[in-house]
Amino acid sequence: MSVTMTAVRAGKDLGRGLVNLVVSMLAVAAVWLLLLRVFGVTSFIGKTPLDVWSFLVSEPEAAANRELVLGQLATTLADAAVGFVTGLVAALVVATVFALFRGVEQAMMPMAMLLRSVPLVAMAPIIILVFGRGEATVAAMGAVVVLFPALVTIVQGLRSANPVIVEVVKVYGGSSSDVLRIVALPSALPSLFTALRVSVPGALTGALLAEWLATGDGIGYAIVSNVARAKYDEVWAAVVVVTVASILLYSLVSLLETAVNARREGAR
Repeated sequence: MSVTMTAVRAGKDLGRGLVNLVVSMLAVAAVWLLLLRVFGVTSFIGKTPLDVWSFLVSEPEAAANRELVLGQLATTLADAAVGFVTGLVAALVVATVFALFRGVEQAMMPMAMLLRSVPLVAMAPIIILVFGRGEATVAAMGAVVVLFPALVTIVQGLRSANPVIVEVVKVYGGSSSDVLRIVALPSALPSLFTALRVSVPGALTGALLAEWLATGDGIGYAIVSNVARAKYDEVWAAVVVVTVASILLYSLVSLLETAVNARREGAR
C-alpha cells in the first residue's frame, strides 16, 4: 500500500471518527433532555445542556465558574494519569511474566480473575487503611481499576502470536525472550490499544472514587460536596466536563491507534 493511499485512508478514518463523536454527543444531549422530561425532574435539581452552557459560558460569573470546574478537572486528570500509568505498567509487566513463564500464569491468572470481580468500592476501605489518604491511594485505586482488564486483554494479545513464526524463531535459536520481542509483542499491538481504550475511562473512575473516598480533592469530591449543598449547577457542570474529557481521551487513543495502524500498513 502506498504512502499516499495510507494517508488518505487515515484522513477518512479521522473524519469519520470526528463525525461519530459529534453525533454521539448530540444523541447524549437528546437522551439527557428526554430523561429529565420523562421522569419529571424539577429544574432546580435537573439541569439541561443549555443550563450547563450558561453556567460555564454565557452568564456573568461564567469565567469564575470555568476556572473552578476546570481546576477540579485538572486535579482529577492528574490523579487519573497516576492510576493509568501505574495500572498499565503493572499489567504489561505481569503479562510479560505470564508469557515467559506459563506456570506462573496458570497459578496466578485465576486469582487475578477473582480479584477483578470484586467491586472497587468494597476494596476502597482496605486500600485507604493501607496507603492512607494521599497519592499512594490514588495510584492504588486507579491501578486496581486499570490492571485487571488490561492484563486479561494484553495476555490474550500475546497468545495470538502466529505459532508458525514462533517455531521459526525457535528453530533459529531464539529464546523465549526473543519470541516475545520479535513475534508476541508486535502481534499484541491491537490488544494493547484495546487495553488503552478500556483503561482511560477506568482510570477516571478510579480517580473519582479516590477523590470522593480518600483525598477530598478534584471533581470526585466536588460532586459529592455540591450535592450536599444543593449546588446543582456545579454538579451538572462537573459531570458534563468529566464526561466530555473521558470521551475526548478515548477518542484520542482511537485516533492514535488509527495512525499507528496506517503507518504499519504503509511500511509493508
